[in-house]
Formats: sequence, structure tokens, C-alpha cells
Amino acid sequence: VNNSIQSKKPVICIMGPTASGKTQVSLKLAANFPLEIISVDSAQVYRHMDIGTAKPDIAVLKKTPHWLINILNPEEIYSAGSFVSDAHKIINKIHLKGEIPMLVGGTMLYFRSLINGISNLPDANSEVRNQINREAQEKGWPKLHDILHDIDPKTAEQINPNDRQRIQRALEIFRLSGKTPSSLKSINVVRKPEYNYIKLALIPYSREKLYDRINNRFIEMLNHGFVKEVKFLRDREGLSINSVSMQAVGYRQIWSHLDGDISLEEATFKTQSSTRQLAKRQLTWLRNEPGLLSFDSLKEDVFDTIFSHIKNKL
Repeated sequence: VNNSIQSKKPVICIMGPTASGKTQVSLKLAANFPLEIISVDSAQVYRHMDIGTAKPDIAVLKKTPHWLINILNPEEIYSAGSFVSDAHKIINKIHLKGEIPMLVGGTMLYFRSLINGISNLPDANSEVRNQINREAQEKGWPKLHDILHDIDPKTAEQINPNDRQRIQRALEIFRLSGKTPSSLKSINVVRKPEYNYIKLALIPYSREKLYDRINNRFIEMLNHGFVKEVKFLRDREGLSINSVSMQAVGYRQIWSHLDGDISLEEATFKTQSSTRQLAKRQLTWLRNEPGLLSFDSLKEDVFDTIFSHIKNKL
């Protein structure tokens, strides 16, 4: 390892697809090293979203506090930009204490934005978002995709005509800055990482076993009262099925069930299928992540292997 990296302070990253066992491994590591955990999860930032996000329970959080869990109400917006600015502050705080930050989670966009830097895009703006949502209700998202295509064909070609979140964000960027998202992104200079990132991934080498875990985990969530959790959220004023927080897998599907649009069986099937697709996308990101060491999370000795690897690195 060259000296410039050696002199940089370490930041451990534990990445992996959903249901790969990241929480268990990170808790064990935190018990064995002077580490503090920073959650890298776009859904666990929200309060009242506990079961469907597989958030560590209260007793665990009491014993091993996690940064960036339960920091917002579900009506609020959190973005990759919010994460990067929060994470930088927290990493510095932890380093000042003489401890080591450990980022743990599956929101790959957050990891990449932190490590590679983020373009200078405007923050989310609820007024503009609401306006775009109203237009979408009248005209439909594919029509808004056409509008985006007229403004910025390069960005539109990378977005599915029904991907409401990305269409909304692209139009929002244009309306707030007057510049096309693709022109802003090309200005973005990828910074040299200011830390020595030790990137580790937990990847179950049997895709089939991972999918079984995903399917079984959702049944467990239902047994633990997930429908009740979504019902509580659905009764909150200011929260709708289109809210950013409700894009987390499982929440929209159960909300649709509570609206009487689909049966619980169908909602279950749809959630399991969406979660498997999410895992697939996460695995693709991980395959393209440079300098990543992966460990088979299904192996009995996975913790010991990671433990000795980190010990050698620190």
C-alpha cells in the first residue's frame, strides 16, 4: 500500500445485498474493535419504519448505537447528497475520538457518492416535487418522461418511462438549476477519496440460498406485524404512497393491499419479487466496485475471515 493511502485515516465499508447478514457481522466487529457503525441505508434513516427495513431492534441500538438510523420522519426527504454531507461530519467526529468509522449497508448509491464524490446538484425541493407529482397525476409518468426527453435526451434515455423517482428528480434538477442533469453531471469532478476505504462485501455465493433468505425474511416480517406498521404510516397525515420513504421495498405493496387494490398474497409475491430484483441490482453494483474484497456470507467462518482481514489492515 503506498504511503499516501497509509497516511489517510481508515474507514471500513461493509457492503452487500439485502438479507446477506451484514448486521450480524458488523455487530460482532463492533464488539471486537474500536468501531462506530454508520448505517448506509436509505430506508433505515426513517423513524416508524422498523420491521420492513430490517432495522436492528431497540435493545441492539442501545447496546451498539448506530449513526443515521431514525433521524427523520417518513414525510421528510433524504437523498444521496444529504447522506454524503452527514457521513463526512460523522466520520470526522469518530476519527477525532480515535475510533474507526464502519459504514454498513446496502444503499450502493450512497457508498459510491461518498467514495467518489457527488455532482453539485441542487437539493430536493418539496414545492417543485409536488408540482411535478400533480402533473404526473394528470398526464402520467410516461408523458413526463417525454418532456424530459425534449429537455435532456441523454438523461431520459437512461431512465425507464415509468421510473417516477428518477424522472421526478431529473425534472426537479432542471427546474431548480435551469441546467440539464447530464450537463451538471459532466461537470462533476471525481475527487480522490480523502480516507483509506477498506471495502468488504458479504456476498452469498449461492444466489438460490440468498433468494430463499429473502423470501423467508419477508414472511417473518409479516409475522412480526409489518401490515400493522404500514397501516400506522398510512394513517399519518402528509404521507402518501408516492412519498420518498414509501419507495422502500414492501411498503408500497402493503399500502396497495390496505387500499384494497391487491390481496395480501399478491402483495407478498410482489414484495419478494421486488426484493430479489433489488438484490440483483446490488450484486451488479458490487461486481463493478473497484478494490472490493468479497466474502461468502453463507460460510460458517465468514466472521473469523473478515476479523483477521481487518486486524491486518488496521
